Amino acid sequence: MNTNTKSLALTSVLIALGYVFHTVVPPLFFGMKPDLLLVMMFLAIMLSPTKQNVIIASMAAGVISALTTGMAGGQIANIVEKPITAFIFLAMFLLAKKVKVNAISAVLLTVVGTIISGTLFLMVAMLVAGLPGTLLSFIGMIVVPTSIVSGLIMFFIYPIAERLSKRSNLTA
Repeated sequence: MNTNTKSLALTSVLIALGYVFHTVVPPLFFGMKPDLLLVMMFLAIMLSPTKQNVIIASMAAGVISALTTGMAGGQIANIVEKPITAFIFLAMFLLAKKVKVNAISAVLLTVVGTIISGTLFLMVAMLVAGLPGTLLSFIGMIVVPTSIVSGLIMFFIYPIAERLSKRSNLTA
């Protein structure tokens, strides 16, 4: 199996895992769930940071999130936000990779990526459906706590995924 095929298979497994987590994790913050599908998308990008992989991972994550959201305007918001977030995340990761990527930098990238994702999502949802509150209040009540949870999850899964990826010759 060539590296592109392995990378695509790994990305598919991570997105599928993210979907499972997305559906089984209960709401934690004011009826909102942490977006574990987003965490898996970030992990897929870190393990295979190519434009092709980013497109595939972000489109799959966007469509799955759109199909599973219960929030008004969430369908359009997920489809618009995921690819934008993914390419911003890729740029941040490639910059971080020049220094060193480890569990701590993966956590920081995940926290910042989740804040970007949540902010973009809320902005699009507000434009499409309107929300009962201000953007800053939603960021403070939902996005920031979610980003912390996402970072904690990445802290535990990144080292494991990185080791498995190196053993399988998947790292780019």
